[in-house]
Amino acid sequence: MRLGGRIAAAVEVIEDMTARRRPVADALKDWGLAHRFAGSGDRSAIGNMVYDVLRRRRSLAHRMGSEAPAALVFGAVLDAGQTPEALRAALEGDRFAPPLPSDDVIQRFLSSETLKDAPEAVAADVPDWLAGPLKASLGDDWIAEAQTLSDRPPLDMRANLLKAERNDVLADLKPFAAEPTPLSPWGLRIPPIEGEGRHPNVQVERGFQTGLFEIQDEGSQIAALLASAQAGTRILDYCAGAGGKTLALAAASGNAAEIHAFDADRQRLAPIWDRIARAGAEGVEVHSPRDDLASLHGTMDLVLVDAPCTGAGTWRRRPDAKWRLSESQLQKRMAEQDAVLEKASAFVKPGGRLAYVTCSVLREENAARVEAFLASHPEFRLCDAEAIWAETLPGAPQAYHAERVRDGAVLTLTPLRSGTDGFFFAMLERAA
Repeated sequence: MRLGGRIAAAVEVIEDMTARRRPVADALKDWGLAHRFAGSGDRSAIGNMVYDVLRRRRSLAHRMGSEAPAALVFGAVLDAGQTPEALRAALEGDRFAPPLPSDDVIQRFLSSETLKDAPEAVAADVPDWLAGPLKASLGDDWIAEAQTLSDRPPLDMRANLLKAERNDVLADLKPFAAEPTPLSPWGLRIPPIEGEGRHPNVQVERGFQTGLFEIQDEGSQIAALLASAQAGTRILDYCAGAGGKTLALAAASGNAAEIHAFDADRQRLAPIWDRIARAGAEGVEVHSPRDDLASLHGTMDLVLVDAPCTGAGTWRRRPDAKWRLSESQLQKRMAEQDAVLEKASAFVKPGGRLAYVTCSVLREENAARVEAFLASHPEFRLCDAEAIWAETLPGAPQAYHAERVRDGAVLTLTPLRSGTDGFFFAMLERAA
């Protein structure tokens, strides 16, 4: 397909999403099934355009002076580095291409002055109602923080230390320009894609198939590191999902911890069995929603709660979630987080620890939930997460937002500060 056909396809996908209010992954999949002539390079380029539009929909519309899907896609193409001259040449004689915007529109789009008069929420590329919560959560730099949540993400992986050293995995991934992550001692990173490129399918590589590495954002790796899985301890991953942090905890303990993995959603839990086997993780017992966990109450040295959340830290990877999020959904998640913390805390033994993690940057889901929990659970105290960071990652920069809560501190990671997805971490300890 020529560029014009790819642009037209991206417009078609966005129109389908808007008309049917459906996730971007479903719309792209259906388009591909209906247009089997499109090669993998075409599908990748079209997907890049669609995702770029979703990441920066409001600022693109402001700069183009139009919310029409075709205007947004042309804006995304220009924003990705295509020059007006190259764009005109590529569309010359292409009967599938939508009409090119006028020279005045393109010049306005490219002007550095265009966004200076934009409302804050437009410059930040978020719905209006989120401007207040984001400012309260991220401080004066919240617009810059939100803008980096609209960037293309890297591809992060975690070397599985049960089977390989990080340098060995780096050597295997050298053809893909993988580099060590700057913070996690386990991490490997392939930089964000440029232009019409795409990340390699590392899941077909020998290293992945044999369990030498897992795909995991560096922020998620850091959360597992800070939780500190020690040899000889009993650990419950209470919201284990597909098992990413379960596997990281097993590796951190050198397969010397007793780990229990539980999730209330059987479908989310389903992939964990194959992942455990591939990673060589031993001492992991998986519990389904039907299992009675009463015998584990009050026996765990560490309970990790990777709580259900809005995913407001993952907008680089799931930008359509940003536009679907509503105030009522946020309130629903907050209630779920309170309930999960309440249930999970029953498993912490005296002197044990409770790690609370989300992939959100919103204070309502993070520090506010910790405050609410502590208010009704005087048997718990908040630890100093900054001190945990310094002990766990010696020499690493303070690449986080820290907030003092009572006598402790909590941390928020963001793309701007840490180069990771948005993550929140708090550690609580039960009185001995």
